Amino acid sequence: MSRRSSIRLAVATATALSLTGGLLTLATGTAGAVTVPAKYADDFNGDGYRDYAYGNHNGQVVVVYGTATGPGTTTKVFSQATSGVPGTAGDAGGYADGFGEDLAAADFNRDGYADLAVADFTEKVGDKVSSGAVTILWGRASGLSGSDATRLPKKASAHQGFGKQIETGDFNGDGRADLAVANGIDSVYVYRGGFTKSGTTGSITRHTADNAPEPTGLVAGRVTNDKATDLYLLGQGYHDGKMTQDAWFLRGGSTIKPGKVTVINNARPDYSPTGVVADFNKDGYGDLAVSDRRYNRDAGSVVVWRGGSTAPTTKYRITQASSGVATAATPGDWMGHSLSAADTNGDGYPDLAVGVPGETVSTRTAAGGVHILRGSRAGLTGTNSQYFSRATSGVPGAPAAYESFGIDVRLRDTDRNGRPDLLVSSNGYDTSLRLPGTTSGITTTGASNVYVVASFPQ
Repeated sequence: MSRRSSIRLAVATATALSLTGGLLTLATGTAGAVTVPAKYADDFNGDGYRDYAYGNHNGQVVVVYGTATGPGTTTKVFSQATSGVPGTAGDAGGYADGFGEDLAAADFNRDGYADLAVADFTEKVGDKVSSGAVTILWGRASGLSGSDATRLPKKASAHQGFGKQIETGDFNGDGRADLAVANGIDSVYVYRGGFTKSGTTGSITRHTADNAPEPTGLVAGRVTNDKATDLYLLGQGYHDGKMTQDAWFLRGGSTIKPGKVTVINNARPDYSPTGVVADFNKDGYGDLAVSDRRYNRDAGSVVVWRGGSTAPTTKYRITQASSGVATAATPGDWMGHSLSAADTNGDGYPDLAVGVPGETVSTRTAAGGVHILRGSRAGLTGTNSQYFSRATSGVPGAPAAYESFGIDVRLRDTDRNGRPDLLVSSNGYDTSLRLPGTTSGITTTGASNVYVVASFPQ
């Protein structure tokens, strides 16, 4: 999923999803067995370790294979110049090549190896400029390959931007991985499970509404606590003569039901929002945490839309002016640029890592930082929150102007000790700093660099 939007959830596999300990987790099968889905939605070579895939904004997808201690040294790069991958690398109708701008991982064909869906909303299909396309790279014992890459069936149409955003989930609750694809205009297409290397899929449905926002993001997760994954479309709305930042809820089920639209920012839309679903208050319903970077002259914030039994309910907002949150809210901080959820201190409530890449640190403009906001019975809170920057004791390096530390963040248990670690990237293309997870939270002790950008599917 793209670093541009940082919306990476990886909340689906070909097995049922469940809310366990407040976070979205995967029911697992035995890797490698035919018709039994992969244990992890991103274990592309079936070795039992999660892998790391990210786009580098140059029309390429970088895959770093995992080991028992985290990202390893085995990497592979895919582009439309890779043998077997359809399409043409390079400029596409006046746009830079968007191959890899959004990614989604799941075992789409249930063969025990995770696969990777790669979006390219800029792709020229036939003579249709910027029609867009989504290609699946299939996993196997040797990892992902372009040799039998498959494009999703979609009628070409100029400037529709198919693949603007993609998300995976079990949207109809049948135990198989589905794929949601937004175009750049007005619609979300849901491809049901039944994916094959020959190009077939299950049924395909299109979802749109008069009040639906123009798509700029997708977020998938269990909101209503039934067996189906739900979906949010983020994007630009229009209310009372003003452009707004909106979120549109679509409830999963045997029939996907379009639901309510809420306004995240009623004055300044964010054209690259990010979001994640987790049960921050442990009431059994997944909450949407979504960025509002344009809030308060780009100081930024996070808006939480609480989950409910049939639909999301009420909202609240957290800023750097909220009680307990370190640092002050100042214009240009861009709080919320990247988000990631996990229980970092073992209290059973998921927490939220929040990138603040525009934060001034030690007079260094846009040096950047990361907040860890705590989940609680009341939801996300700044109480007992953590904050890290290059000026934090134990963090290697020194604050540097425009480093944008925190432009990408991910929480993941990279060393398999049962505690999520914090990975933080700068500038959107550098290696990540890994801050280890402990029973009491994230620590700077043992901080190290890992050779992966922290924008991979979560």
